[in-house]
Amino acid sequence: MQNDKEVKEGRPTKYSEAYNQQVYKLCLLGATDVEIADFFEVCEKTINNWKDEHPEFLQSIKKGKTAADMDVAFSLYETTKDREVTEVKAIKCKEVSYNNEGKRVEKETVKLVPETRIIPADYRSQSLWLRNRQSAKWKDKQEVDHTTNGASINNVVLGQGVKPPEE
Repeated sequence: MQNDKEVKEGRPTKYSEAYNQQVYKLCLLGATDVEIADFFEVCEKTINNWKDEHPEFLQSIKKGKTAADMDVAFSLYETTKDREVTEVKAIKCKEVSYNNEGKRVEKETVKLVPETRIIPADYRSQSLWLRNRQSAKWKDKQEVDHTTNGASINNVVLGQGVKPPEE
C-alpha cells in the first residue's frame, strides 16, 4: 500500500544546511560549479539538483559569486585610474657627535617617514573596461565600408579623380 506522498528512489542526499555557508565562502574564492562539486565530493549534476531542491543553497551560490565579481570589478575599475598611495618607509638615520674627550660617536636610529607616490593607470585595464562597457565604440575589430563606387584606387592615387556616381 502506497502513501499519497511520492516515494523517492535512490540513495539519500548528502546535502546539509551547513553547505549553504560553505558554498558561499567557496564562491567568494572564485570556485566554479565543478570545483564546488569536487569540494563536496559529488558530481556536478548533484550540485545542480541541490540548486533546484534547496533554494537557500542556490541563493548562497548567487550571493557568493556576485560579491566576488563585485570585488574584482571594483579592483579592475581602480586600476583604470591614476591613484595616489601613501606608504610608510623606514629610513636609517645616523647622528654623529663628539664626546667630552673629542672622540667621534655615531648613533643610528630608524625613522618612519610617509612617502606619497602616484601609481599610473593600467592601459590594459582601461582597454578591457572600455571594450566590455562600450563595445560599439571600443571593440578591437572595426567594420569599415571599403567600397569606392567603382573607382579604381589607382585613379585616386594618380590624381585622375573619381567621378561621382550617376543617379
